[in-house]
Amino acid sequence: MSEAKKPPQKDPPKLRKVSRAASVWFLVALLGVLGYNLMSASDRNAGEINYSELLRQLDNDNILKATFHGEQTVQGELKNTITLDEAEITKFVTKLPPGIGETLTGSMQGRGVEIDSVPRGPGWGTWVFSIFPFLLFIVFWIWFLRAMQSGGNRAFQFGRSKARLISPDNPQVTFADVAGAEEAKLELEEIIEFLKDPPRFSRLGGRLPKGVLLVGPPGTGKTLLARAVAGEAGRPFFQMSGSDFVEMFVGVGASRVRDLFEQGKAHAPCIIFVDEIDAVGRHRGAGLGGGHDEREQTLNALLVEMDGFEANEGVILLAATNRPDVLDPALLRPGRFDRQVVVDLPDVKGREGILRVHARKLPLGEDVELSLVARGTPGLSGADLSNICNEAALFAARRGVDRVSMEDFEQAKDKVMLGTERRSMVLTDSERELTAYHEAGHVVIGVKVPGLDPVHKVTIVPRGRALGLTASLPEEDRHSHTRDWLNGQLAMLFGGRVAEELSFGPEHVTTGAGNDIERATTMARRMVTRFGMSDRIGLMAVGDSEQEVFLGRELVQRREVSDYTAQQVDEEVKHILDAAHRRARGIIDENRDLLKRIAEALLDRETLDADEIQLLVEGRELPPLSTDFESDAVPGAAVDKEAKLVVKPQPGLGPADPLPSPG
Repeated sequence: MSEAKKPPQKDPPKLRKVSRAASVWFLVALLGVLGYNLMSASDRNAGEINYSELLRQLDNDNILKATFHGEQTVQGELKNTITLDEAEITKFVTKLPPGIGETLTGSMQGRGVEIDSVPRGPGWGTWVFSIFPFLLFIVFWIWFLRAMQSGGNRAFQFGRSKARLISPDNPQVTFADVAGAEEAKLELEEIIEFLKDPPRFSRLGGRLPKGVLLVGPPGTGKTLLARAVAGEAGRPFFQMSGSDFVEMFVGVGASRVRDLFEQGKAHAPCIIFVDEIDAVGRHRGAGLGGGHDEREQTLNALLVEMDGFEANEGVILLAATNRPDVLDPALLRPGRFDRQVVVDLPDVKGREGILRVHARKLPLGEDVELSLVARGTPGLSGADLSNICNEAALFAARRGVDRVSMEDFEQAKDKVMLGTERRSMVLTDSERELTAYHEAGHVVIGVKVPGLDPVHKVTIVPRGRALGLTASLPEEDRHSHTRDWLNGQLAMLFGGRVAEELSFGPEHVTTGAGNDIERATTMARRMVTRFGMSDRIGLMAVGDSEQEVFLGRELVQRREVSDYTAQQVDEEVKHILDAAHRRARGIIDENRDLLKRIAEALLDRETLDADEIQLLVEGRELPPLSTDFESDAVPGAAVDKEAKLVVKPQPGLGPADPLPSPG
């Protein structure tokens, strides 16, 4: 494979010529000023006579007129020519002794000499040094603007692209290192084949795509796919970020766009990758700067370079963003971004593949089953799964073992999905008991309402910002949710508050259910306003003002429903929430014995898994508690269950977030 050509450099002699011309003009002006003042000084020195000679000529009545420059110098003309140092002069200059000016003026007036006076100003040296900083500033500013707009390999290259050329000879990531995005890989493999063998596709009139946009949530592997394209393409690959185009100087971003595509055309066919393109491709007219906004001018230059009057054949723009809704429509049209590749969250098969890719460098134990880890991590992105593998390796290193076991993966999964355990924050007896009954209420609803996801784990050990957690995991990936499932989730969210009411009385309920109530309200409002799951409102998308986001297209949000409809929405949301609360209260009231057994088990063990919960539901005794477990926070430190530390209740009690994605 031949080596990639170096990107073409701008013409350095041109910039040197501009700088040299500016320097020459500056020197000419400076020498002109100096020459003029030196000539004036030489004229004065040619007729200089001392004060004694001046008095002698005054006594001989040979002075026609005299001009006093301040009190130190007098300049004048003689009536008759005199010889001084073998030179005949008719003009003279004399430096006066201090304090003699008035006396001399009186003597000259007595002899009829024409007298004039000129205030003495600063010398030529003072004048030159006073304007020198301004001249220097003007010259520097001219050179600065020239250098900023040029692409020469010199300082202040603001107009030059910051793209980094990745050599095709040293691929670091290939498609073998990417899993969980098979459709995206297929689309990009076709682009790579197009670059390697253009006649295969162009013989029937096809053309090379101009742009490919990778769209997906954060952490799904968009940048990793771009790195794999760089390793597989075998062609020059330029990489830069969307923020690299944006500068405080006007015109710099547009200049960098033009320079980037000039480099691309010089290496065509090639690929240009722009990460986070929403930094420069946002919808025009969103800012207060109007058409003169620097970012909009950069976007205009990008639009023209991608599909303008002059075509950029052989240059493919590969871009990535997790905010396609804010991009300008002119940027997304065919002819610019011909293809939009969705890189979504992986399914269970994709998660298993991602785990195997990241587990290659880990010494795995014989008990590790990555398929079980994949089934237990629904909704996690590739970045989350990579973090789980890394945390598992760290847990194994803390224990001082040579291999990563399944237990390490379980602890890492809980840490990533539920949060870090904070065993140092141990609750008081009353708070521990209340938290146990709160979480037990969630569990009772989770096991008694049919169709809900099985309860995976419940704990009263503080994790993250929550004092306790109840986690449910689906048996399979869900892409849509039924109305019955959502109503069951609402009842489960209210299970904690209902358990507090029935166990301690309504006057002793705490703020621990604040997050549950907030999430339940959000879910109920979505059911009414977005999902059409209200018989009263019907199939009308009302729009939820609380969940709408500002996309940068309007400076104010508009309300598109009447006051009557908004009131109906609020009443229907409250009706759904009250029904869920009554349902939860009825279920827990019928299963108070189960609620008490689960709460007592939590007070004794702090954490229950799915098997232990099933034993409690069946009314069977739990196996003896192992006493040799260790704290995750401090290696080798035994957990003291009876330690006391008073903390304030925080929101976050309740099951893992069951909210479906917005429609």
